[in-house]
Amino acid sequence: MSGFKSAPSEPTLHHPLRNWIQWCRRMLKVTTIALTSAAILLGVGLLWLRSRPLPPPDIHAASVILDASGKEIGVLDPGERREPVPLSRVPDHVVKATLAAEDKHFFDHPGFSLSGIARAAWANLLAGEVTQGASTITQQLARNLYLTHDRTWTRKWKEALLTVQLELHFSKERILEMYLNEIYYGHGAYGIGRAAKIYFGKTPEQLTLAEAAYLAGIPRGPLLYSPHLHPERTRRRQKHILDLMVKNGMITQQEARKAAEEPVTVLAPSSPAPARARYFRDFIIQQAVNRFGLDEAIVRRGGLKIHTTLDSDMQEAAERAVREGLASDPELEGALVAIDPRNGEIRAMVGGKDYDRSQYNRVFARRQPGSSFKPVVYLSALENGFTPLTRIMSKPTAFAYEGGVYRPANFRHQYANRPITMREAIARSDNVYAVTTALQIGLDKQIEAARRLGINSPIRPTPSLALGSYPITPMELAKAYTTLASGGIRREPVAIRKIVDPYGRVLAEDKPEAVRTVSPAHAYVLTRMLMDVLEPGGTGSRVRYEFSRPAAGKTGTTDRDGWLAGYTPDLVTTVWVGYDKGKSLPHEKAKLSQTVWGRFMQQATRDKPARIFPIPSGVTQVNIDTETGQLATGNCPHTRMEYFVSGTEPTVTCSLHPEDNRSGSSSILDRFIQWFRELGN
Repeated sequence: MSGFKSAPSEPTLHHPLRNWIQWCRRMLKVTTIALTSAAILLGVGLLWLRSRPLPPPDIHAASVILDASGKEIGVLDPGERREPVPLSRVPDHVVKATLAAEDKHFFDHPGFSLSGIARAAWANLLAGEVTQGASTITQQLARNLYLTHDRTWTRKWKEALLTVQLELHFSKERILEMYLNEIYYGHGAYGIGRAAKIYFGKTPEQLTLAEAAYLAGIPRGPLLYSPHLHPERTRRRQKHILDLMVKNGMITQQEARKAAEEPVTVLAPSSPAPARARYFRDFIIQQAVNRFGLDEAIVRRGGLKIHTTLDSDMQEAAERAVREGLASDPELEGALVAIDPRNGEIRAMVGGKDYDRSQYNRVFARRQPGSSFKPVVYLSALENGFTPLTRIMSKPTAFAYEGGVYRPANFRHQYANRPITMREAIARSDNVYAVTTALQIGLDKQIEAARRLGINSPIRPTPSLALGSYPITPMELAKAYTTLASGGIRREPVAIRKIVDPYGRVLAEDKPEAVRTVSPAHAYVLTRMLMDVLEPGGTGSRVRYEFSRPAAGKTGTTDRDGWLAGYTPDLVTTVWVGYDKGKSLPHEKAKLSQTVWGRFMQQATRDKPARIFPIPSGVTQVNIDTETGQLATGNCPHTRMEYFVSGTEPTVTCSLHPEDNRSGSSSILDRFIQWFRELGN
């Protein structure tokens, strides 16, 4: 074996360029993995945020109550007052002015402005704390909807997440719409709709370019740029925004110059109007929640427009009539409700003398109606063969009932002590006549008639039913009289015509069903008799000191209640007076219900033409002798025109005062009577 040895291998050369290349490869690989991982994590994070529902925004857009003519009568929870408008109603120059002032790249960025973030980060770094933030429109919306305005890192992190969620959940147009309806413009104006109204008395559609730029400058500092406190500063801010709009190609230089020279007149700040119709307002909330099923928070703070049936002038007259009519006794309370019988719409509602002292709405308090319930009895009587001429003895009477004895008494024990007609009994409010009638017809029929008229409170078939011994509410009594005034058509009282959301969508609409429950003839004949109650000799004649138009009605008096329910062809009004604690009510104070009713009706109808009750088909009018109740002759000394359901009128000529055939005067009178009958029909 030779002694040859192999040469040692040369060491590997590590060229610097090769090292850099290898390092770069390794870094590229690591970076690729990192970026891929980051992209995956980002995608997962975005999907997670997209799947997460946004928390309900803390938006307070006070709902508004409007009267029958569309005039505002109240604001529910007036804190942050808004009048939301859809973006389609916001002019292009308002949008451009807002973008120029707040976020010119709004439609291009994903919710964050990189240049804004860099600028804010540098300022915060120099200050050593959070002093400045990036303020895109989406970020401002996230902060205004969900967060406080404190400048902490925690709040900024939450704001960032919410900003991403807003961008993921909504289109840019929807975000801009929410922003314009949320942003604060100073002096209690939240949103562009409210700002346009309180500063210029306009809707957003009516704003000029000059006004749009003027408003767009305020949100950056509502106090700093207040038109009322610093008008010159606000004007300079307006011109700056116009310049920005030119710089960003939104308007021309000529348009900016013209807008800058245009006078801008800002309305003087006004104090909030005092709340009106407050008992009615509370009733509206109850109706929206209970009848239409809306959430109370939405009703109060959902920016709704609630169109009601209230007549503001009538409401003012009603509140004044109750307040002044009962002013003599601080403890005496009252309630009034007025309804249009032609459609069932509530025109006025007063639940008490002083809302600040008591919010209890007595329109819905159950009290004994007394004799104001008697029209229910007499309607049933007419339907069962009675006529206005049916006579019953008026004298102290004892009625045997269920093993006992019932002894109704007239007021102050005053009796005619003779047979009286139904017309007389209604005018005098004779209790014996009412109970006798109810027992003859049948108490169950009285209850059935009450239900048909709209009275739903618990009542039982006892003799005292005829005298209104079972409590019902003023609203129920008004509904019953409304059925009579409408000629026998029952409708549920309507307070809300419709409820509209901030974007014009109808959430609820009330169209009550009209049901005929009483024949027009029976309703009319009863109405004609109820007219005597308000005439001299009737128990409600005091109203004629205040009110002179044709009307029908019925009084009611108990130991603790005073009532008057009555109507014209166009308006039904029920008034109750009494004490909340069940204190005895003197008779003279019970009569104040008539004063309140008369004063209100006088004011409520003063600008409207007077109308008589139209005679429907099925009614016959004849001239009768008041002594015998028979058809009058030319020799009858006392006659009157009486109304009957056709077929129930008398057919026998007066036997006490027969015609004198030797004189032609009777035939002339007969012809005149016949002509008058035809005229009435």
